[in-house]
Amino acid sequence: MTMRFDNWIAGEWVGSDARIENINPSDTHDVIGLYAQANFDDLERSVKAAINAQKQWRATPLEARQAVLDRIGRALMENADSLGELLSREEGKTRPEGRGEVYRAGQFFTYYAAEVLRQMGDTADSVRPGIEIDVRREPVGVVAIISPWNFPMATAAWKIAPALAFGNAVIWKPANLTPASAVALTEIIAQQDIPAGLFNLLMGSGSVLGDGLTAHPGVDAVSFTGSVDVGRKVATQAASHFAKVQLEMGSKNALLVMDDADLDLAVQTAANGAFGSTGQKCTASSRLVVHDTVLDAFVDKLQKHMQGLVVGHALDATTQIGPVSSLTQLNENIRYLGVGRDEGAELLCGGELLELETPGYFMQPALFINTNNSMTINREEMFAPIASVIGVGSYEEGLATVNDTKFGLTSWLLTRSLARANHFRRNAQT
Repeated sequence: MTMRFDNWIAGEWVGSDARIENINPSDTHDVIGLYAQANFDDLERSVKAAINAQKQWRATPLEARQAVLDRIGRALMENADSLGELLSREEGKTRPEGRGEVYRAGQFFTYYAAEVLRQMGDTADSVRPGIEIDVRREPVGVVAIISPWNFPMATAAWKIAPALAFGNAVIWKPANLTPASAVALTEIIAQQDIPAGLFNLLMGSGSVLGDGLTAHPGVDAVSFTGSVDVGRKVATQAASHFAKVQLEMGSKNALLVMDDADLDLAVQTAANGAFGSTGQKCTASSRLVVHDTVLDAFVDKLQKHMQGLVVGHALDATTQIGPVSSLTQLNENIRYLGVGRDEGAELLCGGELLELETPGYFMQPALFINTNNSMTINREEMFAPIASVIGVGSYEEGLATVNDTKFGLTSWLLTRSLARANHFRRNAQT
């Protein structure tokens, strides 16, 4: 019988008639569980409980707060193997990637456990005689956290941990694609000695819960990771009641390979950056900007390297590239392959859908050549194991190409020139 999992609201597990199936992208016959979908009444109850719990939590001694966060972090690290396997099973990361993510999530909690005890203020003399100014940090209040599916543990941890550390209450709305990781983290937090309602898990539709949380007058801050379009909507809705907003949105990152680069290192860096985590990360280097004098050699080496990459079940020990996370994402990847061809890019290798021992969303990493920076595949974030090569004639042209994007998250340079590296560090707009 398929297991059923509930939301965590006001210190108790709350079920729902509405549930979704969580499917393993490495084996679509494997249903991980049925996960409750919260509604607006659940949201209202969470906000009320969080407001009341936050008043108690902010008055809790720092040592007690520190101990709670430390226990959460240690539990994650001690259970990184089993929780990492669960994460890989539902999201598609390879087993080492899944374990590593859970362990890092634990480290975020232990780091902020230490930060709890390092809260400092300041005093200063006022310009008015006999008056002193006391400066100290205060909790914001109730923090709504909306996290993505591609790093379901890590991204959530680096939002939840500081919010709790500094005296806030949390309402967490995770991505519907990865509810198992959310429930697993919630189970650890729920075991702690904290006020009922301090931490709430609401799984469900973004249009219901995301909109409801960001527009709710009882929510004092929103931390969001996701697309630019949704982030813009979050900011607008939160502004209606003057809630603080933290937005982490899209990217279109570039790796610049110069004529003096170590090509073996460049190829390894390009493959890891573009295809690691199946390309489903905001830091993916899907634009490979390469100096013309080493372009052919780089492409030849990269193609050979790609032919050796092992695509397979996320939990298989030999797998280097796991499945695409969902059928929706796989179809989007296929669409981008068509867009690239239609705009004149040459698909050098990859892009095939693979049939393996288990039915899943397996795709061979793809490489486009003969592209330019105006093509859609070089302008839009794809979240796919797809990379494209752009040739440039000079460092200056390469830097301009790197910077020619509406995003500005990360960029890389491979060169043996320290002067050029320093120039890039100061002038790359990331």
